[in-house]
Amino acid sequence: MNRPIRREEDPRRLPGRRRLRPLGRLGEDIQAIFDHDPSARSVPEVLVCYPGLHAVVLHRVAQRLWMKGHKFSARLLSHLSRTLTGIEIHPAAKIGRRFVIDHGMGVVIGETAEIGDDVMLYQGVTLGGTSLKKRKRHPTLDAGVVVGAGAKILGAVNIGRGARVGAGAVVVRDVPVGATVVGLTGRVIDQHEPGRRPLSMDLAESRDDHAVRVLEVLVERVQQLESSVNGGTLTAPPTPETTFAQGAGI
Repeated sequence: MNRPIRREEDPRRLPGRRRLRPLGRLGEDIQAIFDHDPSARSVPEVLVCYPGLHAVVLHRVAQRLWMKGHKFSARLLSHLSRTLTGIEIHPAAKIGRRFVIDHGMGVVIGETAEIGDDVMLYQGVTLGGTSLKKRKRHPTLDAGVVVGAGAKILGAVNIGRGARVGAGAVVVRDVPVGATVVGLTGRVIDQHEPGRRPLSMDLAESRDDHAVRVLEVLVERVQQLESSVNGGTLTAPPTPETTFAQGAGI
């Protein structure tokens, strides 16, 4: 017995590609939104209620002005687009086909950023730079990349084809093809100085950072246990060479 098609599965409820084809690049962008967002219900809804689509369309106009030498007009249109959509795209940024920005508020795309076809960004994503020199200083996203909400990709790094960047991740190095990236980059919370007493990690910079505070408590407890076992004597901490000799760590 054939199972009846439920209402939400009925392909007739989705706009056909042939009906969008006459719209050219705009039709591709609309279809891409339907392909990536199951909450999209109709073409009028997408045209009126999707700020990501508005930002992409306005960017294309601003980029044409920029390429023709109308720099001020391009920046002005980019600024108006930012005011309207909450999405900031520099007119010089290069963006491919079927680019989707979901929700979009807080997205920032820098001047020398390059984005391939079929890329999707969620809200709060930053494609930023780390250099003040007039050169390539923003990321390059190859085709099919997906960047999660709040992720920050900084510098002239390359995100390989089909890679996924998790929500809230901070990326400052190249990402291989098809890889998935999650988590934050490391930060220095202490630097060993000669003459400091053994095992004194001096983690007083926690400043309400829960993860660092946990380390403080653990280090303090280890010191107490070691002092109790060794009759009040603390041993020197292991060197990095010893720690990683057997391939430990990350």
